[in-house]
Amino acid sequence: MRKQWTAPLVAVVMLLLAQPAFAQGADAASKGWIALAAGLAVGIAAIGAGLGQGRAVAAAMESIGRNPNAADRIQTPMIIGIAFMEALAIYALIIAFFLQGKV
Repeated sequence: MRKQWTAPLVAVVMLLLAQPAFAQGADAASKGWIALAAGLAVGIAAIGAGLGQGRAVAAAMESIGRNPNAADRIQTPMIIGIAFMEALAIYALIIAFFLQGKV
């Protein structure tokens, strides 16, 4: 019964707390929220990329440890996957820079 009310309750709270956006100049409060959002975006993206890369490398090293002959077939896809994970973190950094430009 509790799970049925969680999503509607969160939606109502978000609607009540949302501030309407108008085409006016940014005040000091909105500048602070934009700066906070930019910092959180980079921080969460870095944590996510770090955890993902750690798990990928750990799985690859375990696979290579179990079958050393397959190291060349495991290493290349692992490096490509790590590059994609790092690209997502860099996208978050770019978005944070764009948000800072709006301040």
